[in-house]
Amino acid sequence: MFLTKLKENNPALLDYGFYAHQNGLILPDTYLLDLDTITDNAQKILEEAQKNQVHLFFMLKQIGRNPIVAKRLMEIGYEGAVCVDFIEAITMIRNQIPIGNVGHLVQTPKAALPEILASHPRVVTVYSLEKIREINEAAERLNMVQPLLIRITDDDSELYSGQIAGFHSDRLEDVLKEIDSLDHVCFGGLTVFPALLYDAEQHAIVPTANMKAMNRARAIAEAHGLKDYVVNVPSANCCASMSLVHELGGNNAEPGHGLTGTTPLHAASNQPERVGYAYVTEVSHNYEDHAYCYGGGHYRRGHLASALVGISSENAQLIPVSAPDNDSIDYHFELGRNAAVGDTAIMCFRTQIFVTRSRVAVVEGLSSGNPRIIGQFNHLGERED
Repeated sequence: MFLTKLKENNPALLDYGFYAHQNGLILPDTYLLDLDTITDNAQKILEEAQKNQVHLFFMLKQIGRNPIVAKRLMEIGYEGAVCVDFIEAITMIRNQIPIGNVGHLVQTPKAALPEILASHPRVVTVYSLEKIREINEAAERLNMVQPLLIRITDDDSELYSGQIAGFHSDRLEDVLKEIDSLDHVCFGGLTVFPALLYDAEQHAIVPTANMKAMNRARAIAEAHGLKDYVVNVPSANCCASMSLVHELGGNNAEPGHGLTGTTPLHAASNQPERVGYAYVTEVSHNYEDHAYCYGGGHYRRGHLASALVGISSENAQLIPVSAPDNDSIDYHFELGRNAAVGDTAIMCFRTQIFVTRSRVAVVEGLSSGNPRIIGQFNHLGERED
């Protein structure tokens, strides 16, 4: 999906992928993160956000919850991490990364609340009254008041399978009354998911139907007398969408794939952000008319299509790749023809590293011509070097 863009706008990362693998610096099934490019992308997005009065958290699940990247983003002015689930929040906390929003897609279970609330997240996303009460009880024991981000989902909302949740906007008044009755939680803002998506026909990032629910909820919140709260407008957050976030009334966004130049918009057009990662693996064997590479990094929505296979960028051949069936484990990727065993295979597709079993290597210095790997991690952000 992004291999052509990688060749066009970040050939140094492509070259280094071959070098690092052929010289034994990384193992097969490793995602190589270009810290310089990710930092540059993040700075560009931050500048656009500031022009549009939008505050930014960062989303790093897609690149393996990497703490080196998280710390760099905090250094340049991001306000904290968005953690889709409690495991990610704990990973960030234990790496001293401030939490902007936790529970974005998965509410925090009761047993994890003490550690997570003790880190003082900016907001905690909720979508059940029971969870609001649990958070209130945990916050009381910590002698604190926790702001809550209310996720809104109406009958006309568009949701992904496995992410079905939210309060109907016509219940928001009751939710606000419940929050008002409790001493250790308060209203922090509103969110929907996804709020924005790339539209291939319009060749642009556009609002989803979920923003209708957001608008209904905002009207109710304002009628309740609420002001100066978080209006979180997530998904497809990048340079191109910051003005749209502002136009829609949002004041908070959370770049994820925008940080690595790997949203669908980036595949279809040239954008300010450049590709910031590559997947590096190795030809394991040939069987009949096909070669097979070591797997482990497949993401079934990744639109994997091809690989550059060889020992360097100069001699690499572009070969079609077939991903495993969705009902099979990705022990190997199948190449469209035979290849030399031990050759490097570099791919670049949309990923969610945290649901793979890949390793992650962070390279710094590519922009100055002095690259070095500064850390290797597992897919969950735990150091392994």
